[in-house]
Amino acid sequence: MKIFYSELINIEVLVEELHGMDLNEAERRHLATLLDSSLHHAILDEILSNLNSTDKKIFLNKLQENPEDKKLLEFLNGKIEGIEGRIKKVSEDLIKEMHEDVKEAKKL
Repeated sequence: MKIFYSELINIEVLVEELHGMDLNEAERRHLATLLDSSLHHAILDEILSNLNSTDKKIFLNKLQENPEDKKLLEFLNGKIEGIEGRIKKVSEDLIKEMHEDVKEAKKL
């Protein structure tokens, strides 16, 4: 699913690792969905932890209306200093952790 922060993150390393694992297509899709969901929740946690109550409501309403809207990032840039860098850091840290987990799972 395309979402407003998609251009800030790169999950290709994980996708390549999943394709290198001995999994059937359904298992691969399920694992990819779990990875995507974990990443989404970590990014939303970073965002929501840095917004006040009013801005949280505005953001969540806009996100629900159109998750792909580039204006969401503009809104966040006006509310949270360095949010793009924070989103990148959260995603990079989680992707690195997931990558290590996938590599460990491949050894089993």
